[in-house]
Amino acid sequence: MIRCVRMWTGPDGDSLFEEGTIALTEGERGDFVGAAVAARRLSFQETASGGAYAWHQDPVPRFVITLSGTLEFETRSGRTFTIRPGDVLLAQDNSGSGHRWRLIGDEPWRRAYIVYEEGADLPFTPAPHQG
Repeated sequence: MIRCVRMWTGPDGDSLFEEGTIALTEGERGDFVGAAVAARRLSFQETASGGAYAWHQDPVPRFVITLSGTLEFETRSGRTFTIRPGDVLLAQDNSGSGHRWRLIGDEPWRRAYIVYEEGADLPFTPAPHQG
């Protein structure tokens, strides 16, 4: 399973997040395969170690796949989560108060941004909530 954190804008305008996974099913050769998602645009970006980004929203709904680097994300409520290499961020907080992030450690943050088609069936499965 691939770890995924989904971030979106709540009714009060603040960013919320939940942990989950990218849904995979058994495929050929013992691989596990996720459903294809129609994509509009793919781009890559790198931020040097020690980087940070102040409060912002994501410009468009998209997947952010971390290739290297470890980050701490924070919402206005003070809640935080960590993204590591191989994790996927499903960035849907495109309005409201947004979030900020900072790099932890000595690695640069290398990532792929994948803007998906509006209305696409997304393979995110929320983790069961612990009560």
